[in-house]
Amino acid sequence: MEKFDLPLFLLATLVILMFIGVGLGMALRSLSLTMLFLILGFALMGVGLSIKKKRQRRE
Repeated sequence: MEKFDLPLFLLATLVILMFIGVGLGMALRSLSLTMLFLILGFALMGVGLSIKKKRQRRE
């Protein structure tokens, strides 16, 4: 069984919260809030994928 990776887990949780924020922004009919959470969600997802790719290259 693989070791639990807490930093990537927290990053993934943060990405999920950003996309929940997109739904909140839509519910409040706030375009700026929706766009903010959408951009942050995709940016954090990109960071997580790049970290994972760098770790796989090292192994």
